[in-house]
Amino acid sequence: MTTTKNDETAQTTDFAPVLTRAADAETTRDPSSVMTLLADSDDTGGRLTGYRSTFAEGAVGAPAHLHTRGAEMFFVIDGALQVLVGEEITVLEAGDFLVVPPHTPHAFAAAPGRTADVLFVFTPGAGRFDYLRLLGRVMRGEADPQEIKDSSERFDNHYVDSPVWREALAARG
Repeated sequence: MTTTKNDETAQTTDFAPVLTRAADAETTRDPSSVMTLLADSDDTGGRLTGYRSTFAEGAVGAPAHLHTRGAEMFFVIDGALQVLVGEEITVLEAGDFLVVPPHTPHAFAAAPGRTADVLFVFTPGAGRFDYLRLLGRVMRGEADPQEIKDSSERFDNHYVDSPVWREALAARG
């Protein structure tokens, strides 16, 4: 039970502590990245979802998209991540942290010529593990890409067109 300074009412949590050991964490992969599933919304009372992705050199992570219900946080553990936020592209280096609010188009990829190791957190949680599993199957040719499109509302992952991001990817060669 916790008490806050400004609110003297007691608050209790509705989920147990979540500990995911590296050796026990589920992973899913596609040809250019490995995603380590850490805590999904079912584990955290809906408060957050967290996973770690490691991207091969120059690997494209996600096309331009937005979330309507949650914020997405990026913490670069190692390497560098090229990120689109709105209409601006920037490179996040190891130790950089970014929060993208709901309804903001964004995309990401390992920076050209670099690998990236990134912790992703969604709040509130969004049941992302099933989405990541589906994405891995699509990328490996084991599922129809239409399943991704059909799941946009369920997973709060809405793809959008971004000429800025398309141009940045084309410049990679």
